[in-house]
Amino acid sequence: MADTLKLEIVTPETTIYSEDVEMVTLPGSEGEAGIYPNHVPLMTRVQAGEIIVNRSGTEEVVAIGEGFAEITGDHIAILTDNAANSADIDEAIAEEARRKAEARLAEGDISEEEAKALNQAILYSAAQIKAKRRRG
Repeated sequence: MADTLKLEIVTPETTIYSEDVEMVTLPGSEGEAGIYPNHVPLMTRVQAGEIIVNRSGTEEVVAIGEGFAEITGDHIAILTDNAANSADIDEAIAEEARRKAEARLAEGDISEEEAKALNQAILYSAAQIKAKRRRG
């Protein structure tokens, strides 16, 4: 039995993360889900939030937007529009993006599709800020 699993986080532009890890905590619609090696195969939706990765005795944090995760016994593939390692996040830029999205949402007179996109942008910005602060 494997004691690690391969975690890959992919956006349309690039692969953000690709490492062997001991455990991953994913943000889901029903709360956080802990994934260990040899997990039962699963396809699930992930919410904007923090992915907490345990690798080589350390904890790493990756902020992600909404997406999907495919889990097998030795692999987790996460497909998302947005993702950033906490070390690469500029908190001021994330805060400004959140403020702009909130302001546009408050203006009203927007389509349902734009409102959904703005809400996702707010959630992703909040996840970036939280991930950056956790890394401290």
